[in-house]
Amino acid sequence: MKHIKNIIFDLGGVIINLDQQLTIYEFNALSDLPFESFYNSSSQSGLFDELDKGTISTEAFFEILKKEIRYTGETELLIKAWNAMLLDVPEHRLDVLVNAKQQYSTFLLSNTCEPHIASFEEQLYLDHGVKNFEDYFDKVYYSCRMGMRKPEKEIFETVLKQNQLLPEETVFIDDSEQHVKGAGACGINAYLLPKGMEVGELLKDLKLL
Repeated sequence: MKHIKNIIFDLGGVIINLDQQLTIYEFNALSDLPFESFYNSSSQSGLFDELDKGTISTEAFFEILKKEIRYTGETELLIKAWNAMLLDVPEHRLDVLVNAKQQYSTFLLSNTCEPHIASFEEQLYLDHGVKNFEDYFDKVYYSCRMGMRKPEKEIFETVLKQNQLLPEETVFIDDSEQHVKGAGACGINAYLLPKGMEVGELLKDLKLL
């Protein structure tokens, strides 16, 4: 793929290991209502979309969530449960990002929220002595700071326009099929990272690294 000049990476499930079942488990320990009915790997209620877009504050989100799941305890326990899905960032994936940035313009595009950002940045510092992902990409995009989220067409168009990227010269990698379809609809070369496959392996298969 000699014509490729840019790579846009997803974060969760591509760079950061995720286990959404841990969050479901933690919430189910706090409430009698099954959290799966509000949030799962394939769908989520509009409340979570609002948090991802930053159209609701963290405080308001957790207050509404308390009522929805009929929880009367400490908010800190809810925050801990919400962040439980976030696991580690293996060193070898950071090496892949360093290698990719040396050869391409690279970008991070993630559907995420402020509580998750605070959590994974803290863990990134504890594990690797790095404060955030800024040094690993030309630019970092978080949905909650953009007011839009994947797979909406406008979020991909915003990244392309702000960085003067041509879609045909750009690769997008995500572990969500609907997000890959959203990027593909914008003319981006979009690829689904298969479950269990490392992003570095996919880049090698695409002959990008």
